[in-house]
Amino acid sequence: MPLSEHEQRLLEQIERALYQEDPKFASSVSGGRMSKPARRRRIQGALLFLLGLVLLVVGVAVQALWIGDVPVVSIVGFLAMLGGALLAVTSIGSRGKNGQPGEGAEESSSKEKPGDNDGFTGRMEERFRRRFEQE
Repeated sequence: MPLSEHEQRLLEQIERALYQEDPKFASSVSGGRMSKPARRRRIQGALLFLLGLVLLVVGVAVQALWIGDVPVVSIVGFLAMLGGALLAVTSIGSRGKNGQPGEGAEESSSKEKPGDNDGFTGRMEERFRRRFEQE
């Protein structure tokens, strides 16, 4: 369901306020490019996944690679696929400030307490309430 004009205007106001309040944070979450380490991990994960897929298929197709009734190469291929998928998925959102994992989360949680209405979210909530009281 698309947003109404009023909701779109509110969203634009929130975006502008975010850029004014904290431009560095806004630019880091604004759908920009991933950092190089995160991109590299994603590519490595995808390649490992593809290698695992090839090993899985080859292990099933070539019976000479079986030990007894167990397709060992296929099992290794499956484990490689699993590892590649985990590597690619965990690279999503793993960067904090300056591309290093975990730094941004602690800083933002200590900045603003849940009951603190002087912060950015408190001001946005107050603006939102005033808008709807007027209408």
